[in-house]
Amino acid sequence: MTLLGPIRMERAYYHCRHCRAGHCPRDAALGLAGSDLSRGAAEAVALAGALGSFAEAAEKTLPKLAGLRVSESTAERATEGAGAAVGARLAAGQVFGPARDWDWRPDADGKTCAYVAADLTGVGMQGPGGAAADGRMAAVAMVYNPGVPGQVRYLAGLGPLADLGEPLRRQAAQVGMDRADRWVAISDGGAGIADWLRLNFPRAEAVILDFYHAAEHIGEWAKALRPADEAAAGELAGGWCHRLKHEGGAAVLAALDGLDVGRRPAARAAHRDLLGYVRGQVHRMDYPAYRAKGWQIGSGPVESACKQVGQRLKGSGMPWGEPGADAVGHLRALFRSEPGQWEAFWATLAA
Repeated sequence: MTLLGPIRMERAYYHCRHCRAGHCPRDAALGLAGSDLSRGAAEAVALAGALGSFAEAAEKTLPKLAGLRVSESTAERATEGAGAAVGARLAAGQVFGPARDWDWRPDADGKTCAYVAADLTGVGMQGPGGAAADGRMAAVAMVYNPGVPGQVRYLAGLGPLADLGEPLRRQAAQVGMDRADRWVAISDGGAGIADWLRLNFPRAEAVILDFYHAAEHIGEWAKALRPADEAAAGELAGGWCHRLKHEGGAAVLAALDGLDVGRRPAARAAHRDLLGYVRGQVHRMDYPAYRAKGWQIGSGPVESACKQVGQRLKGSGMPWGEPGADAVGHLRALFRSEPGQWEAFWATLAA
């Protein structure tokens, strides 16, 4: 099957009587080894499979946009095969396309800043034979240049976040992150993510706690203090969030520590929880200093990345096997990355 429709070709088949294996040299030369799709058709099928369900790719997208008619199983096989190839090449140390420094934007001090972030997103899983299985967390990481459309590189996979460290550093090196004056890292309060950022990007001047993640904790605390009055809870949370943004975590911690929240058990428990949270993250909550430098304080970009990758992996009634989820995560991240990354990967397969 090619982009122009099916063709029939003849080729020689060679068989070794000693190892009892055979091969067709022309298949390898044409990039058909293990597939009945040409390179162009394989790319189109993989793209359709990365954007929507395999059934939709086979039954609607490919016939309508490319005139290609393949089975759902072929769409699944081609998409997951391409994603597995992306993951294998990244793990082997490859990057796609030529190195080119991004035009890193300056902060309020006139220093150019490169940003890095990471997060986790849940994926529904199925066991052997379609049996029920516990969900897994897919890791998503990115290096980006805020304010410059398209200057972002995503990586994603079902493996641990640790697996993305070295590949993301290579992505960062390819776009000239080393030549930015400052590195800034952002994450929510997820276990281990801040440590991963510090380990892999030690030049980061701050690993900022996402302000809106902190604000959610304040909001839950306020609801526990004002359970019968939603408006009052919102006003209370808004005031403390304003203090957090303009005075910083240390000042808010000191004020919270001396606050009398009454004797209701639920309110006291919520207060203890908030104090523990702020104490554990206060070193990442110097928002007045971050804002004075013009740095971002929200993890919106990486949360958006999780949605963009997870959108394909979280469809209704769409549980995954581990290899398939991992492969589609790699492929989806590649497609959403800087323009040219997708084409550069497919060019390596044609080499």
